[in-house]
Amino acid sequence: MKLLILDRDGVINQDSDDFIKSPDEWVPIPGSLEAIARLNHEGWHVAVATNQSGIGRGLFDMSTLNAIHRKMHKALAAVGGRIDAIFFCPHAPEDHCSCRKPKPGLFQDIARRYELENLQGVPSVGDSVRDLQAGEPLGCGLHLVRTGKGERLADLGNLPAGTRVHDDLAAFAAWLLEQPKAKSEKTSDKTPDPA
Repeated sequence: MKLLILDRDGVINQDSDDFIKSPDEWVPIPGSLEAIARLNHEGWHVAVATNQSGIGRGLFDMSTLNAIHRKMHKALAAVGGRIDAIFFCPHAPEDHCSCRKPKPGLFQDIARRYELENLQGVPSVGDSVRDLQAGEPLGCGLHLVRTGKGERLADLGNLPAGTRVHDDLAAFAAWLLEQPKAKSEKTSDKTPDPA
């Protein structure tokens, strides 16, 4: 399976220090939706892993988060794209949960959902060090975009080893699609055994 994992705020849509608290505040980064659609058309499945501590902080509720995600799904569908699954952490930092990035809980949930032993080589794209740290223990390929918080981090030199830096999600998609197809499709040529 060709699977990749994206952070949401700062990667797909504009980020805000005041949180994205309503559908009106959810604004896609130029080119991000088209990038996801392009990846979908090349057979990539997209999962989102996002901290949404605004719920735990009482800034918005689940119905609002669902409305934000409905807007995102609708905007993606309009350009021929889709996100297969959204995994989110609703907890505030003081809850000390196992799913809030940089902890790997969301990524472990993704591996279970897709029945994968690990996420070795699965591309993970974020705009913060904690996004990268969450995917690192499971073997994800780490990618930082310069959108969102990424612009402040990209030149600091304290990123996890092997992190690739891209201008934005569109640049990441262009890079990924230029990689040798045999590497990304190594399991697609296996013929399933007849049932």
